[in-house]
Amino acid sequence: MSGSGSNLQALIDATTSPDFGAQVVAVGADRPGIEALDRAERHGIDTFCLPLADFDDRVAWDVALADEVASHAPDLIVLAGFMKLTGPAFLALFGGRTVNTHPALSPSFPGMHAPRDALEHGVKITGATLFVVDQGMDTGPIVAQVAVPVLPDDDESTLHERIKVSERQMLVDWVGRMARENFTLTDRTLTFGES
Repeated sequence: MSGSGSNLQALIDATTSPDFGAQVVAVGADRPGIEALDRAERHGIDTFCLPLADFDDRVAWDVALADEVASHAPDLIVLAGFMKLTGPAFLALFGGRTVNTHPALSPSFPGMHAPRDALEHGVKITGATLFVVDQGMDTGPIVAQVAVPVLPDDDESTLHERIKVSERQMLVDWVGRMARENFTLTDRTLTFGES
């Protein structure tokens, strides 16, 4: 996690229902002192923090991240809010079962400024995407998308806030489904059912 942890809180809240079918086993961050870590600690969830600056290079950081995540034995990894690309060591262990969100309808507007880019481009509909993480930036196979209209008086902040609301619900719905049902990833297609 890299921020306030509103997506994390939505997942924690969802896990209080026995029908959700999943629990949060650990929360990691790349920066200390963020609200996401505090949220996890308040709920008794294990936390860890691996700042990139603590490592010689991104390769060493990626190996440490892979090792730390593996120590918690997760079935599904959710990087929602985590703003760093994972590398080969992490993807070797968790490729195909790591998801992230993006505040745009991928493949449009990749990167850190998707709501701003959508406004600058003049689109009338944008949204959020849940995707399986691969080696690229917001390029992985799409799990789900939700559309959000761009209103005439939107600025970057108002648009991003509305996207976040839809993004959180999509994340909870689809992470729950991925936790409850068998899924397979073939090329760029995620299918549910017998594996």
